[in-house]
Amino acid sequence: MAPQHRRVRSRALAVGAAAVAVSAALAAGPAAGAAPMEDAAAALPGPTGRPTPAAGAPPAPGAEPAASAFPTPDVDIPAVSVPELPSVAELRPPSVPAAKGVPPFGAFLASDARGVERMEQLSRWLGGAELRVGHTYLPGNHWRDIEGDVGFLEDWARWRNADDKRMLVLNVPLQERNEAGVPDAEVRELLRRGAAGEFDHHFRVLAERLVELDIPDTVLVLGWEMNGVTYTHRCGPDPENWKKYWNRIVTTMRSVPGQKFRFEFTPNRGRDAVPWTQCYPGDDTVDIIGMDSYDQPRGMSFDEQVKEPYGLQAHVDFAKAHKKPIAYPEWGLFRNGDNPEYMRRMLGWMQQHRPLYHTVTDYCPHGVWQCDDNPDSSRVFRNALYGRTPEDPQTPAPTEPPTGPQLPDHCMPLDLGRWVEHWLGGKLCLRLDWWSRTG
Repeated sequence: MAPQHRRVRSRALAVGAAAVAVSAALAAGPAAGAAPMEDAAAALPGPTGRPTPAAGAPPAPGAEPAASAFPTPDVDIPAVSVPELPSVAELRPPSVPAAKGVPPFGAFLASDARGVERMEQLSRWLGGAELRVGHTYLPGNHWRDIEGDVGFLEDWARWRNADDKRMLVLNVPLQERNEAGVPDAEVRELLRRGAAGEFDHHFRVLAERLVELDIPDTVLVLGWEMNGVTYTHRCGPDPENWKKYWNRIVTTMRSVPGQKFRFEFTPNRGRDAVPWTQCYPGDDTVDIIGMDSYDQPRGMSFDEQVKEPYGLQAHVDFAKAHKKPIAYPEWGLFRNGDNPEYMRRMLGWMQQHRPLYHTVTDYCPHGVWQCDDNPDSSRVFRNALYGRTPEDPQTPAPTEPPTGPQLPDHCMPLDLGRWVEHWLGGKLCLRLDWWSRTG
């Protein structure tokens, strides 16, 4: 499944600056409150033309909208009421057990350096939860893309190497012109050439580059969703040569000194164009068996997604039979809209079956943080993972996500004293990027 060019809405809010004098801040009234923040950066599509929306630190899902963040006070100071916090039991999704630590998780936020930057922002939105897994894609336009000749790999390498516990997942196309609508006859010929070794050198270059960047343990999702019809690297036109081609690629990359790669076989959930078991290249060249699983088709319940042929249960059973760990590099909402039941059940499924990792696809229509269209599912996702640490089996139940207006990025809080903040109705902050927004 490869939805393309989806509209994404930014949820970032910015707080106005008031640093010269308290009196000026008091006179500013609503102008010192919340205002929309523009995203000046152009979107860089990922390998499937994925828009990469601006990130921010949105308020908690379900929070009541604030009226005026910092109203100008009258002479009489109104009393400030503090609402009671809901109990923890109300926030825990019933199908997401909290007895164990959660599996390592992350999100696809953007392929390029902005995806790296947004990892920290998403972590803050999740109450400091540890995002253990970074996920990005190599473009599939030209062979030089597949060789890793893209600047953003250096950004992801720095993120990965900042913490030994982190994991980098990299999707690697197996053919150039990967989304060009290449017909089956041409795909069949390309697979024959690949199986004969014609493209080996491109993957050797990629392996050497990853080792040079000091990310030799990257998880490589080769030729993902091969059981579908979208990509030139699909399996259907010639499964036997597809498997031979996969095996040549893995053998070539494993021959590079210093490599510690793990190779992941990841089909779409369900049968799609061809049963994905027909494309499985063998246990010797597969380390992880993944699955991309979105909430589709329209009207299909989660139970049906589990039980359908080549569905979630078949995936778990197949991996167990082959003694391989599972993973979910792509998952999220889709044809059934804002579906909190799917979100609860999918999180519960992963908590039960303990994948090596999972990364939600976080842009519209699939996402929960960078997409405004799914507030109910966003609330479920946030409550389930708020403050969670993957490695700690005694991780406590999720704390309540904060409510009310959130201070944006690039903003330094001003300490004006409790009395002044009571009078203003909240804190003020100084924008650190004011100079770039003047004139």
